[in-house]
Amino acid sequence: MSTTPPNPYGFPQYVIDRVMAKRGRLTVFDRFEPARTALLVIDMQNFYVGEIASVVNIIPNINAIAERLRSLGGLVVWVGMSAGEDGTSRWSIYHDHFFTREKGANHRDQLSPGHKGHEFHSALDIRGSDNIVYKSRFSPFIAGASNLQDVLNARGIDSLIVTGTATNMCCESAARDAMMLDYKVIMVSDANGARYNEDHLAGLTSFYQSFGDVRTTREVLDEVLT
Repeated sequence: MSTTPPNPYGFPQYVIDRVMAKRGRLTVFDRFEPARTALLVIDMQNFYVGEIASVVNIIPNINAIAERLRSLGGLVVWVGMSAGEDGTSRWSIYHDHFFTREKGANHRDQLSPGHKGHEFHSALDIRGSDNIVYKSRFSPFIAGASNLQDVLNARGIDSLIVTGTATNMCCESAARDAMMLDYKVIMVSDANGARYNEDHLAGLTSFYQSFGDVRTTREVLDEVLT
């Protein structure tokens, strides 16, 4: 009989071995109290989602987790990027130094209110009872980047389920910062997406080793939110 722990997330074996040696178990948190849990859906806007199959395909899983959490009294928060407004950047060091001039302007403008790229993807099941928060940095927890912590504190939230895109960029940034602010955090392996699987796995692997749990949608529905 095999004693190798199950690994539905695609992690390299050395990651599983290191985690087991460090804490003796694959997961840190067995269950979240639904009423004190928020689902964060990160950057599922037209600009980022586009027609990238690996990102479009996670939408049904995001919607399923949102529906379950709402039914149990939890909070759903749709977190988007607002990179500019009226042609002015809200993050000039990023736009001025990490893009060509044209691409920086495109990122700034497409992620400004009133542009199609700024809108959330139409297949997302956004309800009137949900919260919508916009950020100006990769992580909504950076000081001054958003009012997300105020929203969470008002509901007594202490646990977060992180989904969205890109796994290794805004999702991982938000999830790491949340843990360091003393939230319990899970990233959902098949409800986060990136353009390339290597990037997706790198984000999950880095987070999993020291910042929180990685679980599947089915595990979240059947075990975490019960």
